Amino acid sequence: MRAGSVRLMDSRFDSQGAGITVQRALELPGLRSGLPEILAGADRLQRSVRWVHAGEVPNIASLLKGGELLLTTGYGLGTRPAEQRAFVRTLAERGIAALVIELGPRFARLPAALVDTARATGLPLVQLHREVPFVTVTEEIHTEIVNGHYALLQRAEEVHRRCTEALLGGGGVPQVLGILADFSDNPVFLETTDGQLLYAAGAGPEGADPLQVWEGLRGQHKDTPPTGSVLVDVPGGGPAPGRYGPAWSCSRSALPSSPCTGWRPSGRRASSPSC
Repeated sequence: MRAGSVRLMDSRFDSQGAGITVQRALELPGLRSGLPEILAGADRLQRSVRWVHAGEVPNIASLLKGGELLLTTGYGLGTRPAEQRAFVRTLAERGIAALVIELGPRFARLPAALVDTARATGLPLVQLHREVPFVTVTEEIHTEIVNGHYALLQRAEEVHRRCTEALLGGGGVPQVLGILADFSDNPVFLETTDGQLLYAAGAGPEGADPLQVWEGLRGQHKDTPPTGSVLVDVPGGGPAPGRYGPAWSCSRSALPSSPCTGWRPSGRRASSPSC
């Protein structure tokens, strides 16, 4: 039987629930008090901040794992353009969330070589016009991350409780998918192992027939779900035709059309909505 997965989306947290976004970090009082100015990567502020790190050494990229928001005053960036380009390039390759540089004794303004490389690599680059205590910024963001993890665990316990109650009360696939759709605030689709739609739950943008939502997405992504969606394993009793295959969910931003809720299975793809 085919395996599957579901992605739960949250505007403050990344799709894996691993941390807050760069945008959210910049909105917290610590960084906001530094009058942040975004010089590169403004379209990538939804990246996840897994952790915060502060440092001033040239080889700092080798000390990072990816997903960090790096705080620095710039003493490790080097004095020559080639060194500055290499510094930013290695950070981008490491996959950090963003580079935040505080202006001051080292830089009154950031060098063009640094800014241009950040733009070329797509690395979010932020300069702070006022001095901020890095320890305060770190504590603030880490507290937000830990609180987010705790809230996510609470939500997971709640959806588990609701699914258990639904099943013990005689509910079936539509009820469970409806709970998952409510939990993720995104549509959820259940297919057979050969890619036929059995059920759908959840609401998407208004304006189109629900069947067209699924067919439009699947028509462009026959082998894998579209960007913004993931599959979850669904027990189905084996690989026979008509058995359950993947259940998958996608972000509303990926949907071209309208809400889809409570589909009934049919012999071919799916019948009209049961609502």
